Amino acid sequence: MLQRSCWLSRFGSLAVAGFAVLATGFTVHGFAEPKLLELRLRSRVEVGGGFQLIETPSHWNPSETAIIVCDMWDLHHCANAVKRETEMAPTMERVLKTSRDQGVVIIHAPSSCMDAYKDHPARQHAQMTPRSKNLPKEIGTWCYTIPNESKGKYPLDQTDGGEDDDPIEHQEWAAKLTSLGRNPRSPWKSQINVLSIVEKDYISDNGEEIWSILEARGIKNVILMGVHLNMCVLGRPFGLRQLARNGKNVVLMRDMTDTMYNPKMAPFVSHFAGTDLMIEHVEKFVCPTITSDQILGGKPFRFRDDDRPTVAFVIGDDEYRTEASLPAFASKYLIADYRAEFILDQEGARDNLAGISTLKDADLLFVSARRRVLPRSQVEALRGFVQSGKPVIGIRTASHAFAPKTGAKIPEGREGWPGFDAEVLGGHYTNHHGAGPKVVVSFSPGASHPILEGIEPSRLIGHGTLYKVNPLAKTATPLLVGTIPGQNPEPVAWVNAPSTGHKVFYTSLGQFQDFEEPAFNKLLKNAVEWALSK
Repeated sequence: MLQRSCWLSRFGSLAVAGFAVLATGFTVHGFAEPKLLELRLRSRVEVGGGFQLIETPSHWNPSETAIIVCDMWDLHHCANAVKRETEMAPTMERVLKTSRDQGVVIIHAPSSCMDAYKDHPARQHAQMTPRSKNLPKEIGTWCYTIPNESKGKYPLDQTDGGEDDDPIEHQEWAAKLTSLGRNPRSPWKSQINVLSIVEKDYISDNGEEIWSILEARGIKNVILMGVHLNMCVLGRPFGLRQLARNGKNVVLMRDMTDTMYNPKMAPFVSHFAGTDLMIEHVEKFVCPTITSDQILGGKPFRFRDDDRPTVAFVIGDDEYRTEASLPAFASKYLIADYRAEFILDQEGARDNLAGISTLKDADLLFVSARRRVLPRSQVEALRGFVQSGKPVIGIRTASHAFAPKTGAKIPEGREGWPGFDAEVLGGHYTNHHGAGPKVVVSFSPGASHPILEGIEPSRLIGHGTLYKVNPLAKTATPLLVGTIPGQNPEPVAWVNAPSTGHKVFYTSLGQFQDFEEPAFNKLLKNAVEWALSK
């Protein structure tokens, strides 16, 4: 094949032998075994009438992995799109350089810009790749939808083209493009020059060509990044839909993308909330997503203008399905005003919150976990957040989120936080009453609090068992109480004001069916708004 002959001419037969050994994972003649890409693939799987958010640890061989950079043009007809792309590009360049150094194939795909690269070795590299014998049907065409998307509703109205510029600023931008000799409707001529293109990369905007490159290089795994998610990243011949439906392990790098969405169109949320809704759509119906920090370390990229407070949901629950109910709650009730980060335990590794680095920049910690015994560094991150004085919300099993069972052996290097209930939430969980009767909820005598605004207790029904939590800490103020026949009432919702001075809300409600009650969702939304002083 052409690529192999190029290797032979450039590095000699020894280098080719070394490359082949490297790809198979053996160590011979001084060649190190390749370091696998350690990724966490996030997806939303339909289970029991909802979508369960899961993170699956995956290890990809770099030599079997490619990154496709979609339409990161030098200019765009939307001034805000250029602004966001320019802000994102330096982090993207770091991802590309780091990945390239690890052996990942880089394919630059600035559509309609091939003339600018007709003499570039990376363009010739693509053109010289023989056409694959297994070209999928219609791989050279735009893909507007795939069958799986029919299961849900497309989240954005983009019929206006998605421009979110101020009208006057947009006119000024169009005039500037015209003065530069560019067509104000399609001003792109090349890829943004922040992104380096080296000789061993590929440049192509052709679906058949890119598929042939993937096949010739033995690429099983593909990472898509670039713009715009709701248009080109999804629909191009080399986009997410085509690759997903034709069997590639394709993922979206969700913090290295943007949308063409105008907040004046449905669903009438901010531009960045619109992007979040598109990412959710992709995770449900197209493919999983990852973030740039999984390659670079540190934290995911975030646009400066996305000034929504961040709610970090720590979810590690085997019983109440909050990995389905809480993402749905956040999407429906919070996304317009808040960012949601989900810190999940790993599939097959229940005592590991691998994404906990995102907690560092969060504004609110929202806990729904049960008896997790974590690596010490992760417990320290949780303690550090609490000590910072930022607010905390807990539901249901958060009262024993990090409390190992009595007598349980804790593995070396891991620890719990059994005092989280008393020290932070202000509770005193000892057990729960037996299953059976639903919990009748009422106001605690004399209760008056912003969290209760608009709440009708009779519309709150506890579908789970009633927790035994008395006596509460002296710093706690009960808001709602629950009763079942033949038992003393127990607080089911309260606020706490611990010595650290931060706001705390807890409710022992939170069964999956509880989220079907509008009153319960309003209670949680009120709690978030109160905690973040909305």
